Amino acid sequence: MKGKTKHLVQAAVIAAVYAALTIVLAPISYGPLQLRVAEALTVLPCLTPAAVPGLFAGCLMANLISPYGLPDILCGSGATLLAALGTRALRGRPWLAPLPPVAANGLIVGAMLYYVYGLPMPLWSCMAWVALGELLVCYGLGLPLLLQLKKRQSIPW
Repeated sequence: MKGKTKHLVQAAVIAAVYAALTIVLAPISYGPLQLRVAEALTVLPCLTPAAVPGLFAGCLMANLISPYGLPDILCGSGATLLAALGTRALRGRPWLAPLPPVAANGLIVGAMLYYVYGLPMPLWSCMAWVALGELLVCYGLGLPLLLQLKKRQSIPW
């Protein structure tokens, strides 16, 4: 495949996989402690710039069915876009690459759950629970995925 077509196909596949994983695993994908397995894909911007729009589009599609509605569509998808950009910036540091999704989602989605939906817990607790779910998925699944893909593609850091 050539340049733009390859980029578009990569982004579309990443978006589809992200959305499908989130929707199929909906019971654990939404809420204060969300183990959104699709977030393991947030390491992919280390390997291809196509992952940035792909992750954003996939999250946007998945959040269309979110029980949190429009705020999650805007805030959650925006957090994923910021996280993807941060991960892309850290592409030479694989051990740090999963941190932007942990931080962005913990802060933005945690604050959204607290302020918009008034979860009966302190703000810091909402943020910490979301960040914990992200940490478990991004480092438990995402980092091993990144390291395996790096080996297969012989990508120099």
